[in-house]
Amino acid sequence: MTITVKKNLVSEAKYALKCPNAMTAEYITIHNTANDASAANEISYMIGNTSSTSFHFAVDDKEVRQGIPTNRNAWHTGDGTNGTGNRKSIGVEICYSKSGGAKYYAAEKLAIKFVAQLLKERGWGVDRVCKHQDWNGKYCPHRILSEGRWNEVKAAIEAELKSLGGKTSSSKTKTAKKTTTSSSKKKTSYALPSGIYKVKSPMMKGASVTQIQKALAALYFYPDKGAKNNGIDSVYGPKTANAVKRFQLMHGLSADGIYGPKTKAKLASLLN
Repeated sequence: MTITVKKNLVSEAKYALKCPNAMTAEYITIHNTANDASAANEISYMIGNTSSTSFHFAVDDKEVRQGIPTNRNAWHTGDGTNGTGNRKSIGVEICYSKSGGAKYYAAEKLAIKFVAQLLKERGWGVDRVCKHQDWNGKYCPHRILSEGRWNEVKAAIEAELKSLGGKTSSSKTKTAKKTTTSSSKKKTSYALPSGIYKVKSPMMKGASVTQIQKALAALYFYPDKGAKNNGIDSVYGPKTANAVKRFQLMHGLSADGIYGPKTKAKLASLLN
């Protein structure tokens, strides 16, 4: 049975604050709300306040509510103005996570079914499902993580997706290539450096670091839109290491924030 979504969408007058960018989503990000409000109250509060924080859907034990159109970005993953999570993922908040109990687990069960429905509609596999933690390290969805059930939740989504007749996996690589190259007729080539780059003292810096930063920025992992030169500073400091770590997390690499041969190869496969 298709889950009906009740819409209470933010007004276009608040797009500049809540969802300023058009979006073609590539991922779904799961959150726990860390409070005990209903889905209706979560959405009403989100669209009514003056904070830029936003998300697309809230799910409680009875219903799914929507506050942001899925063709607009939302500020829900904390990975920066141009971060992949903020710019390329649909945010789904699971309600009643503060106290837990029967209402929370009913909300989680409905969210699992709803996320599987979103995947089926888009022809995506469960590999497109992320947790908030994947984008910026925040301990969220906190209840699922503290109970050690993230893999269990993803398995439940996959089982539900199978029951709907959906694909269980999809290629993020192909999607990323399409996103990167379709925005312009001429393809940009990225000359990536060899060697090992990491945070150390004195800081590693120079043209090679610039190449790494520009490659990460092209894939929305170097989130400093609005800063001078988009934040490209040619210094391999904590900001660059964090961007590398988030890229590694999303592409099945050891997430140590160190640029090396495997990270180079994955970047090259997406960009060149």
